[in-house]
Amino acid sequence: MVLALLLSTMLAVLASLSVGSQGWEPLLWRPPVDNADMATQILWDIRAPRTLGTWLAGALLGLSGALAQGLFRNPLADPYLLGSSSGAAMGVALCMACFGLSPMGMAWWGRLGLTGAAFLGSLAAVLLTLALARGVLHTLRLLLAGVVVGVVLGALSAMTMLLVPDIMRPMQAFMLGTTGFLGWPAVAVMAPVLGVTLLMALGGARALDALSLGDAVARSLGVPMAWVRNVLVLALALSTATAVAQAGLVSFVGLVAPHLVRARVVLTHGPLLVLSAAMGGLLLLCADTVARWVWAPQELPVGVLTAVMGGGYLLWRMHRS
Repeated sequence: MVLALLLSTMLAVLASLSVGSQGWEPLLWRPPVDNADMATQILWDIRAPRTLGTWLAGALLGLSGALAQGLFRNPLADPYLLGSSSGAAMGVALCMACFGLSPMGMAWWGRLGLTGAAFLGSLAAVLLTLALARGVLHTLRLLLAGVVVGVVLGALSAMTMLLVPDIMRPMQAFMLGTTGFLGWPAVAVMAPVLGVTLLMALGGARALDALSLGDAVARSLGVPMAWVRNVLVLALALSTATAVAQAGLVSFVGLVAPHLVRARVVLTHGPLLVLSAAMGGLLLLCADTVARWVWAPQELPVGVLTAVMGGGYLLWRMHRS
C-alpha cells in the first residue's frame, strides 16, 4: 500500500509538472533550446509550486477527513458536513472585504493572514456545530447541526460578496475550488501547518483507537476525553482552514481519501492518518492535472471535478455494498 501510494504520487507529480497552459508541455524533460531560461522559470516559478501546493492542500483535506471520521465515529463525517469549511470560507470573505486582499500574487504574510481568518471562522463553525448538537454523542443531531451551520455560513458569505462586489471574482474561484493561486508563499504556509497538525493528530491516534470502541470504554482506559477532543478539533479546524484559505472549497477529497485507504488495508488510526493525508494529496494532484489538461487552454475548476469524481466513487461503493 505504501509503495503503491509513493509510486503513484511520483507519477502524478511528473504529470502535473508536464501540463501547462496549452495542455501537455513536458518542459521537465525537453525544454526548448531557444527558450531554455524561460522554460526553467515556468517550471520552477509556476508549475513546481502549484504542484507541491496542490499536494499539500489535498493532504490537509485528507488528514482533516480522517480526523473528523475518527473523532465523531462516523464514516460520513468530513469538514463540509461539520461546517468547518463554510466557516473558513466566511473568514476568507470577511478578510478580503475588510482589508482588500486578493489571493493573486499575494505575499506570504497575506497568505498567513487569510489562513488565520479562515482558521478562526472554521473553529467558530465547529464549536457552533458541537454546541447545537450538544456534543458528539448523537450522530444524527451532529450531522444535521453541521448541515445547518454550513448553509447559514454559506449564505452569509454570499451576502458579503453582494455587499462588497470587488471580492466577488476571487470568492467565486474559492467557492468552486481552484489551485490557480498557489505559489511558493502558499507552500510556505501549508507545509508547516501540515507538519504541526499531523503531529497533533498522531498524538491523539491512540485515543481515537480507544474512542472507536465507545466513550465508556475510552474513559475506562484512562483517555482524557475532554483534552483529546479539544486538541483534535483544533487540528481539524486548522488543517481545513489552511487548505480552504489557499485552494478554496475543494469537495469530497476529505471524505473519500480515508475510505480509499480503509478499502485496501485495515489500520489503526496512526497509520490511517498518515496514509489518508498522502491519499488526499494524490487525489487532488490527479484531479488538478486533469482539470488543467482536459480542456486546455481553458481550466476546469478543480472543486467541480473532485465533486464529480468523489460523488461517482461513493455511488459506486453504495451500489457494490
